[in-house]
Amino acid sequence: MSPPAQPARNPLAVVATMLAGLGLGVLAWLLPVNLKSLSPALLEAAGHGTPSVAGLGRELVDTEKVGPAQLVLQAARLVEDPSTPALATAVTDLAAAQSALVPWGGWDPFLEPLLRLNEDRVPAESTPVLNFLVTAKARSALRGFLENSRSQGVKSVLAVRAVTGTGRFVPATQAGGQPLDAVILLTALLYQGDHLPAELQRELRRMGESAVETNTLGPMEDFWIDLLSLAQRLDWGQLVALLERSRDTGTVGEFAHLARLAPEQLPVFYTAALFSDSADRVAGYLIRFGKTGGEDLRLALGYGRGAVQQLVNRQVPVIRGRAPAISEVAGIALVHPKLMLGLKYLGYLIGAFLLFRGLERVIVPAPPGVTEPLPRMQGGLLALCAAALVVVATEPYLLNAAPISEYRFRISLPLLANTAGPPPADSNSSLAMNASTIVSIGIFALLQVAIYLICLRKLAEIQREELPPLLKLRLVENEDNLFDSGLYIGMMGTAAALVLQVIGVIDHNLLAAYASNLFGLVCVALIKIRHVRGFKRRLILEAQSAPAAS
Repeated sequence: MSPPAQPARNPLAVVATMLAGLGLGVLAWLLPVNLKSLSPALLEAAGHGTPSVAGLGRELVDTEKVGPAQLVLQAARLVEDPSTPALATAVTDLAAAQSALVPWGGWDPFLEPLLRLNEDRVPAESTPVLNFLVTAKARSALRGFLENSRSQGVKSVLAVRAVTGTGRFVPATQAGGQPLDAVILLTALLYQGDHLPAELQRELRRMGESAVETNTLGPMEDFWIDLLSLAQRLDWGQLVALLERSRDTGTVGEFAHLARLAPEQLPVFYTAALFSDSADRVAGYLIRFGKTGGEDLRLALGYGRGAVQQLVNRQVPVIRGRAPAISEVAGIALVHPKLMLGLKYLGYLIGAFLLFRGLERVIVPAPPGVTEPLPRMQGGLLALCAAALVVVATEPYLLNAAPISEYRFRISLPLLANTAGPPPADSNSSLAMNASTIVSIGIFALLQVAIYLICLRKLAEIQREELPPLLKLRLVENEDNLFDSGLYIGMMGTAAALVLQVIGVIDHNLLAAYASNLFGLVCVALIKIRHVRGFKRRLILEAQSAPAAS
C-alpha cells in the first residue's frame, strides 16, 4: 500500500519565508545600537537640540569668561561649527570691553593682590597664569594675602613650603625653589577661591598634612608637577574652569599628560570637559582610546553637548564611517539601549532561522505520509551559529582588544633582572581579534554551511528515488563518507589556519584555527543525528511494515 501523497508546498510561501528572514536581518542590522560601540546616528540623535560648541562659547561670553571662551572658539573652528564667525565676533567684543582682564581669562575677586601689581604692564592677550607668579614681588604679595586666610585647608597647603624633602623640585625656601613656591601659592589661591571640588580639596589637605608630618612631599610633588604643566599653558580663567570639573589629583595628572602629548588637541579636550561637566570621564576616555578617541570626541563635539555626554558616559568607541541606520528609532535606543539591543540580536536570530527554514524546505521536502505536530527545528542551531557570526561581524569592537593608546601613561623603571631574556607577552594579544581572524572564521563557517546543504540535498535525492526502503537504506550507508566530510574539512581548515599563522598571512589567533574544527563537529552532529538517524529509522520501519502490508 503506497503512502498518501503529500500536498505540494507552495513555492511562493517558501520564497516569502526566505525574503522575510532576509528582510528581518537587514532591518535588525539597520537599528542604530551596538554593544561595545556607538553609531554616528545615535550620537547625532543624542546631540539633536542640545547646545553646540559655539553655543557653549556664547554661554561663556555671557558670563564674561573670556579665557575659556577663547579655547572653545578654537575648538569650534576645529569641528567647523557653522556659528563660529558669530562666536568669534562675540569673543572679540568681550576682549575689547575688558582688555585688562584678557590676560587672566576673566575676573576673580581673589586676583586683586596680583591685579594691583600688574596694572602698569598688562599683556594684551591670554597669558599662562604661571607667568604672573615668577617674580618674587608677586609671590610675596600673594603669600601675605593668603597667610591671613581662615581656611584650614589653605594653611595646610602653605605649611608645605617648609618641607625640605623633595624629589624633582628644589625646596621652596631655598635658592632655585621659585617654581615650587609659585605652584604652592597657586594651589592655595585656588583653594581660597573655592575653585576646587570638595573631593580634591580633601585630598590636597590630607596630602599637605602628611607632607608636613614626614617632611617629604611624596605624592603631592606629582600633583604639583602636573599643575605646573597646566599653569604654563592655561590662563587663570581656563585653569579654574578645568579644575572645577576635576574630582581628584589623578584627573589633573591625566589632563596635564594629554596637554603635553597633544597640545594641538587641547582645545577639543578642554571643550569636551566643559561640555560633559566632567574632566574625569573625558580624560579617562582619551587615555583609554588614544588618538582614535580624540577623533571620536571631535566628531561628538560637532553634534552637540548631548553627543559628548553620551560618548563619555558610555566610554566606548564610535563606529568608523557613516553606516546606514534607521535614525527614526535612535531616540528609543537612547532611552532603552538594552531593549533595542535585544531586539536587534533577536532579529538576527529569527531572520537567520527563517532563511534557513526556507532553504531546508526547498532542499529537503517532508517525508511522504509524515505530518509533524510542530514546525521542524532543523535549522535552529545553524541559525544560532549564523546569527552569532553576524553579531561578531557587525560589532567591530566585540572581540577586538582595545588598541594600545598613544596617550597612555608610560612609566620607565630601572631593570634589576637580566634583560637578555624575551620580553613578556602582551596579555591582550590572545584576546585580540582583527579583521583577518573574523574573515577566516566566516570562511570556515560558510564551508560547513555548504557541506550541510550538500548533505541535505543528497538525502533528499535518495528519498525521492522510487526504490525499496532497504535499498534506500544501503544507499544512505554508502554516503557515510559524505556525511562525515564536515569533520575532514574542519581538520583541514584547522591545519591550514595554523600554517597561515606560521608564515604570517594571518595574525596568530588559535580561535581562528580551532573554530574550523568546532564548525565541523556541529555540522556532522546536525547531519548524522538530526537528519540521517531519523531518515534511517523511517526506512527501517517502512521495510518492516512492507511484508505485512503485502
